[in-house]
Amino acid sequence: MPIENNSARDLQLIVPNLHRRYSGVTATNRMVAPKLARIYRAAWLGSHAPDGIARMGFADLLKLWRRGTPLIWHARRNDEMIAGLLLRGLGWPLKLVFTSAAQRHHKRLTRWLIRQMDAVIATSDFSKSYLNREATVVMHGVDTNVYAPPADRAAAFAEAKLPGRYAIGCFGRVRAQKGTDIFVAAMCRLLPRYPDFTAAIVGAIVPEQQGFADGLKRQIEAAGLQSRIVITGELANEEVQRWYQRLTIYAFTSRNEGFGLTLIEAMSSGAALVAARAGAAEFVVEDGITGVLTQPGDVDALVTALEPLMRDPAAAGAMGERARARVLEKFSLDAEANAIATVYRTL
Repeated sequence: MPIENNSARDLQLIVPNLHRRYSGVTATNRMVAPKLARIYRAAWLGSHAPDGIARMGFADLLKLWRRGTPLIWHARRNDEMIAGLLLRGLGWPLKLVFTSAAQRHHKRLTRWLIRQMDAVIATSDFSKSYLNREATVVMHGVDTNVYAPPADRAAAFAEAKLPGRYAIGCFGRVRAQKGTDIFVAAMCRLLPRYPDFTAAIVGAIVPEQQGFADGLKRQIEAAGLQSRIVITGELANEEVQRWYQRLTIYAFTSRNEGFGLTLIEAMSSGAALVAARAGAAEFVVEDGITGVLTQPGDVDALVTALEPLMRDPAAAGAMGERARARVLEKFSLDAEANAIATVYRTL
């Protein structure tokens, strides 16, 4: 949908995505942007544009120079904040909004950029605590129609032609920050005890992490579990969604996260959840009800939390149903978009 179908003169919102590599930030941006486009006349600038929102190029951006009425520029990275400030300084009538998911102290440049924004959104109270300025907390949402339980989970599992009857998954790029090594270590201990389970690691292996991934593969081979710990590599979004539907249990093993979108994707898909206390896990998960919380980087704690669910898949299924209900109530994509739109209206 090109910008011609959504006149530059009438635009109210620009959603920049100036990062070529697909990332979690890009994924969250792609999901909420079409929802925002139903509320505001919006256009996407940059790579990985989703359906449901007009696309604009840099030539279209030139048409907005010295326009009389302001429009929102919603940045999610440093380079997008910098671009917004430069454009505004050169005569583009921008109101600058930034979403911060980081749960750490920001570097000096980032702190300065954040101070220049007209409004700031944090994805959790924890993220907000690092900002040192007024911010509105808006947690991420998920499309509960896209990330939904399958009609028949056993049939969805059978479709993958994996051994056993149940799947346990860990999604995201294969690297230490995501705790992929913690998951593999736990699986090497648990899978021999529970032959009905197969483990799936769904995510890309980027070149700089190839050595880390090769080490995991050697560990899996040494345990004789090559057929029961599957590493899929990077997949299309539709196939990732299908993998969620194959899961009985999801393990969120990140050592640190901004938010951790896979948390609510897995919950929305009806998987039981064991989650490290990273990202937004403590705000999203009701410990013992819609998931089980563990300490990051602790293999023993992960094994202890997972084993009762693997021993009793029916209990895991019931937890997954409660997790789905939690997302429907608190973490829908519509709720996120409406909360962001409220911030826009203040500008």
